[in-house]
Amino acid sequence: MFVGDLSEGDLKLVKAIQQLPLPTAVILGNHDHGRDRSGEVLRRQLTLLGDRHCGWSLRQWQSPPIAVVGARPCSAGGGFQLAKAVQAIFGPMSASESADRIEAAAKQAPSQWPLVILAHSGPTGLGSDAQSPCGRDWKVPALDWGDQDLAMALDRIRKDRVPDLVVFGHMHHDLKRGTGLRQTCVQDRFGTVFLNAACVPRRGSDSSGRQLCHFSWVEFLDGQLSQVSHRWFLPDSSLAYEQILFERATPLLKQC
Repeated sequence: MFVGDLSEGDLKLVKAIQQLPLPTAVILGNHDHGRDRSGEVLRRQLTLLGDRHCGWSLRQWQSPPIAVVGARPCSAGGGFQLAKAVQAIFGPMSASESADRIEAAAKQAPSQWPLVILAHSGPTGLGSDAQSPCGRDWKVPALDWGDQDLAMALDRIRKDRVPDLVVFGHMHHDLKRGTGLRQTCVQDRFGTVFLNAACVPRRGSDSSGRQLCHFSWVEFLDGQLSQVSHRWFLPDSSLAYEQILFERATPLLKQC
């Protein structure tokens, strides 16, 4: 699953994703339309991705069985602002109409399968501190910078079922001006786990100079979310480091 901000409209990474021999789900981010308000840059990416892009739609596969519902594409957080490029392709809409689309896609998901919501920005309601999963850290005062339409959609979806997981990015793990680390995994009172996957940059090196690549890692067992972690892999695909964020038996919700 890709949470967006792949590039500033460059098609190289989109073409690479298109060629992956794996079940894939993508939601594009606010940087992916590349400052183009006409929507043409965004349209080229959507055309290449086809049904891999799940904005306002359901993406599902049977091995393993999982249903992925995409939220609003190209979100920049901060409540609800529909990007001009998105309007050019999908037409104008309100926050409530966007929530309707997310809810409608979720209703198509098989009830016995795990339900994952894939978004670029997370929802409002996860905290208003700078270190909150969607907290504004680049400007004082800190505040909740999540998406209102996603929060509305989750409230509506819960009337039928509780989503297992909401995965998003946008808000980087390292806070601005070296002020600390963001809380990247929380569970709400309904049981939904929220995971911020925006480790930026994803590639780097450790104190020994070994090259690393970050993945947010999720495991399901018997249809239930069992573990969430951040993992850093070496170029040979072996695991170098793991930080467990959530386990079904013993939740450990802590900072990245």
